[in-house]
Amino acid sequence: MAGYDQNPQFSPDGKRLIWSSMERGGFEADKERIMVMDWPEGQIRDISEALDASPSSLCWTPDGSALYLTAPYQEAHQIYRLEVGNGEIRRLTNGNHDYSSVQLAGDNLIAARTTLVNPAEIYRINPADGSAENISFVNDDLLEKLNAPQFEKRFITTTDNKQMVTWVVYPPDFDKTKKYPLLLVCTGGPQGVLGPSFSYRWNYMLMASQGYIVVIPARRGTSGSGQEWNDAISKNHGEQEERDLLAAIDAVSKEPYTDASRIGATGASYGGYSIFHLAGTHKGRFKAFLAHCGIFNMEMMYTTTEEMFFEQWETGGAPWEKDNEVAQRSYSHSPHLLVKNWDTPIMVVHGEHDYRVPYSQGMAAFNTAQMLGVESRLLVFPNETHWVLSPQNAIVWQREFFAWFDKYLK
Repeated sequence: MAGYDQNPQFSPDGKRLIWSSMERGGFEADKERIMVMDWPEGQIRDISEALDASPSSLCWTPDGSALYLTAPYQEAHQIYRLEVGNGEIRRLTNGNHDYSSVQLAGDNLIAARTTLVNPAEIYRINPADGSAENISFVNDDLLEKLNAPQFEKRFITTTDNKQMVTWVVYPPDFDKTKKYPLLLVCTGGPQGVLGPSFSYRWNYMLMASQGYIVVIPARRGTSGSGQEWNDAISKNHGEQEERDLLAAIDAVSKEPYTDASRIGATGASYGGYSIFHLAGTHKGRFKAFLAHCGIFNMEMMYTTTEEMFFEQWETGGAPWEKDNEVAQRSYSHSPHLLVKNWDTPIMVVHGEHDYRVPYSQGMAAFNTAQMLGVESRLLVFPNETHWVLSPQNAIVWQREFFAWFDKYLK
């Protein structure tokens, strides 16, 4: 079996083994199938063919007849029940929240649940009807002190007439009679579910609370809208997924409560690639950019990242394979080839211990902006990796992030 095999679990009676398995070798964002076999020498079969998503948090029923699990539906992780015998699957929950770590607790399920504006709490879920109630209340005292924003899931029509999930977070005390600046958030990955999870740094509640309408499109390549949608970005960088991003911000900017003359864009990792690429193609849509740990030069990325097998899959080959049309098409969309069009203020953030996207990528982007005379700012964290993990550095990150956008959008 060429792909990742992981997360094994025996049935309660020890007679069957399940695990998650990816079919394609070298592709870390392939669909995770649920495989089952009679232990120890039974035939292996896929029991999750009816599910167009990657399941996680697998939990056996006591009699071994079924599994409870979480999987994304329209970019939000819901709870499902899967019958082991015939592969029949039923979604138990719905809504704009993310469930994780589902477990059985008597006749009920318990799971952690988040939203874009709510940190994790433990919920009790009735498996019969999916109704849920909070049983932990850990964050109530803090949340009661905050004027929390509201958010919604929108479906925006793309340039190729698809329906794309887009999360929109509104400032506290949102007033439709006023006009607000916008922030487009370009997600990383490039694969991964763009669910309503709660982050302590890329925190959309905090962004909206600065007075911004925050727009987070699940552009081509995200993993919560089916495997075909997920696969569409590999070897197609800077193309349809960028049109998806622009379709989302163009749609929201037409609302009467938005100010289309004050739009910023930000993103990290592959989202940083999107920012560097948009800087060369946006034709005046944006007033300021911020890229965190972004890919600037794809050829340099191929030979310096610590995850070389992933770049091999995503680009389709090495930059020196001049007869490889797929690979050469990938490298033709490297952001560094578009810098002649850069004319918009851009801030670059990077950690010196980033080995996924080495910090020389950020240095190259900043130095290029400086040499081109584009207003630019560089923030380097000497002891951070691909993520900013230190609380004190995270505070610096937030202050610099908002100071940059407030300068150009307010």
